[in-house]
Amino acid sequence: MNSIAGALEGVKVVDLSRVLGGPFCTQILGDHGARVLKIEPPSGDETRTWGPPFADGVASYFLGVNRNKTGLVLDLSQPAGREALLGHLQDADVLVENFKTGTMEKWGIGFDVLRTRLPRLIHCRISGFGADGPLGGLPGYDAAIQALSGIMSVNGEPAGDPLRVGVPVVDMVCGMNAALGILMALHERARSGLGQFVEASLYDSALSLLHPHAANFFLNGRSPGRTGNAHPNIYPYDAFETTNGPIFLAVGNDRQFAALCDRIGAPFLAVDPRFANNAERSTHRDALKQVLEERLGKFDREELAKRLHEGGVPCAPVLTVPQALHHPHTEHRQMVVRIADSYIGVGSPIKLSRTPATYRLVPPNPFRGKD
Repeated sequence: MNSIAGALEGVKVVDLSRVLGGPFCTQILGDHGARVLKIEPPSGDETRTWGPPFADGVASYFLGVNRNKTGLVLDLSQPAGREALLGHLQDADVLVENFKTGTMEKWGIGFDVLRTRLPRLIHCRISGFGADGPLGGLPGYDAAIQALSGIMSVNGEPAGDPLRVGVPVVDMVCGMNAALGILMALHERARSGLGQFVEASLYDSALSLLHPHAANFFLNGRSPGRTGNAHPNIYPYDAFETTNGPIFLAVGNDRQFAALCDRIGAPFLAVDPRFANNAERSTHRDALKQVLEERLGKFDREELAKRLHEGGVPCAPVLTVPQALHHPHTEHRQMVVRIADSYIGVGSPIKLSRTPATYRLVPPNPFRGKD
């Protein structure tokens, strides 16, 4: 067990959330030293069953976002459960929950009640759409929000159907936004002595991810379309086949483009008026793509990546998940972590020099041994 005090040492978080956005938020806080108490209903967090795969009857989905927490089961629909919760909140700094709108209020423990009884408490609510407005109070799941927010409409091949992003990006960004809001509220509380209500919704989080498509639309009034792996504003910013697998080029300026041309033995492309700058390259992307495909298709991928990196050209082979998790740089960045012999997961991306993240507790299982 690591004895380093984390940045949030001394902060107590009571976590009533389930599924992904809330638990990911509280795992971020727990990784950096907060004491997180995860309270589950008698039925448990539903992601315990979102498998296979399972370990000791618990799904990997749950295990991936619930480390560095202790566990407790309470039935908040019963008065005894709510009284027990209030007891745990007496010395808490933060409450995180994602109940359906009105549930906490129905139980008599909504924000208006809690701020009177516990004025220093920061109450964070994660929801699909917020409490009010045309969609207020409706349940929200990642893929449905991706569809509604426009994210799916710009993801996929131009001639194909809209696609869901392959990771639950909306849930996880919403969890990050919630953690950021909590940290802001903690900072402000040091000044005012008062807690406040922090709200993070999947819908708002999804809309905030629409860059540059929203900015493009506000400027030119045109509905963005799907561009596959290509970037709508930059070229070449796309995937290309080599002799042994795809490589992604992320060329962001004229210097990088000139270096690319030089490294693939095509310096003439850099002086072609059609490709003189990013605006021209984006306009003539089809012609440029054809030439690059012909050239890059003759290279070994690893040799090409090495050659381009040496020339300062951003690029990367398109790896599988196992390849990425076993990459030497993943190990160097300590992004795969183990706790004892029973837990392995992706580490914290937040690096602090004096108070780094620590991995102290495996995900809780207060249901172990119960029928």
